Amino acid sequence: MPHLSPLPRFAILVDVGYLYAAAGDLLFGISSRRSYRVNAEGLIKALEERAAACMRGELLRVYWFDAARDRVPTIDQRVVAPLPRVKLRLGNLNKHNQQKGVDAQIREDLETLARHGAVTDAILIAGDEDMVPAVEAAQTYGVRIHLWGVEPPYGTNQAERLIWESDTVDVVDAEFVKPYFELDTSREETEETPAAPPIPSPTAVFGGRPPRPVPTPASMRPQVAQTGSVAKLGPSRQQMEEIGEHIAHKWILTRGRDNIRDLLPGKMLPTVIDKELLIEGEKELGYSLRPYKEARDWLREGFWARVYREFEFGVGVSGKEPR
Repeated sequence: MPHLSPLPRFAILVDVGYLYAAAGDLLFGISSRRSYRVNAEGLIKALEERAAACMRGELLRVYWFDAARDRVPTIDQRVVAPLPRVKLRLGNLNKHNQQKGVDAQIREDLETLARHGAVTDAILIAGDEDMVPAVEAAQTYGVRIHLWGVEPPYGTNQAERLIWESDTVDVVDAEFVKPYFELDTSREETEETPAAPPIPSPTAVFGGRPPRPVPTPASMRPQVAQTGSVAKLGPSRQQMEEIGEHIAHKWILTRGRDNIRDLLPGKMLPTVIDKELLIEGEKELGYSLRPYKEARDWLREGFWARVYREFEFGVGVSGKEPR
């Protein structure tokens, strides 16, 4: 009896943390989801329609991977859960607003679908290099992986190796995601999305020089550099720290957690990496940081603050350096 090929069927697996952060960055220059509202139901429907237009076969379901404090769904997540052909998967959201367990759930579901022959194709919307082993495992069972990303403002927001290993790669642009995202700067922080606690600066963690003072109004003012007889206005501490955090977040997505973890404990960056950080910072500012030594230091402080928060790396009750 001749072997019959399986009927084409596909699933859509969405890392919501990546999708929201990348879309927010593209539309508003803000990756924190506390700053905007998302019409998740409309966005899911749009993804389904886009997939139907370019994929062969029928949609099995959409897997919506998100996180919540103690895995108790938020109001927005409760809207998603009962949608037809949508499976809500929740990881945990820790006190630093970091997702825990989400990547593992994506990998497990992708491998299970492939192993049992439930799909012939999978659309993966994610950016983390941690997805690569699951992609490779699914491919050994004959499943084709179609990686979708969100158009980055510049550079890339997906790990290079994840792009390499996928069978096809595509991006959704600003026009696609814009109808479903609305900036909301007035939203108060709630118990479901609490503010992250203050993070110690690298100097406070590692010593070697006195901890930086608590910022005063004067220290938050833009710096002034003298160019000949003309005073040139420079960036503020807050601006540089935000840029540093943004670059760290982007590198974690694109270069992989393991590569960024290798930079710890982080008294200082390797010269080549530090140069890349400064170049990225200057791109975001639109001008050179060469005249502003303090601004370069603030950029590094913001970078390390985001890395420490990602890996829960900080001082203990004794204030001594962690080991």
